[in-house]
Amino acid sequence: MRIITGIYKNRRFEVPKSFKLRPTTDFAKENLFNFLVNHIDFKNTLSLDLFAGTGSISFELLSRGCKAVMCVEKEMAYCSFIKKIQLKLKENQLQIIQRDVFQFINSCSNTFDFIFADPPYTLKQLSSIPNLILSSSLLRENGILVVEHSKKHDFSESLYFKQQRIYGSVNFSIFRKLLLP
Repeated sequence: MRIITGIYKNRRFEVPKSFKLRPTTDFAKENLFNFLVNHIDFKNTLSLDLFAGTGSISFELLSRGCKAVMCVEKEMAYCSFIKKIQLKLKENQLQIIQRDVFQFINSCSNTFDFIFADPPYTLKQLSSIPNLILSSSLLRENGILVVEHSKKHDFSESLYFKQQRIYGSVNFSIFRKLLLP
């Protein structure tokens, strides 16, 4: 795992081989953040990383100066890995929540400017994630939601959908929560 840019630029962390993850590729992550930098002022942003896995997106957000990041991951081993990196970086703006994402969404009272969700591509409920998040109060008005998914999903008819970006086999659907007339 590599942090692309920012204060932790080019820091690399060895992900245990026992982890059964599909991390966001560096190519896709770099291109996504090149897009986001034109739409988000990271220094004033409260972010949420759902299905955090290795914490790659969380650490990229923090490296770019994000005000605070909360990451949610169900697996204890992955949370321990994220905590280990957090300690190495001496990063105190990261809050790690070990919990099922769907339980978290239904009970969280915090609000965020940016939410990134990278569920397993085979997750049965993947299609429901954008609507679940956008119908909750998790995302602030004018906030951005990015959902990573395979090409078999199409969210273009969803409320607040803005665009899809494709980088190799990685698809990002981008939503902006604006007040509807």
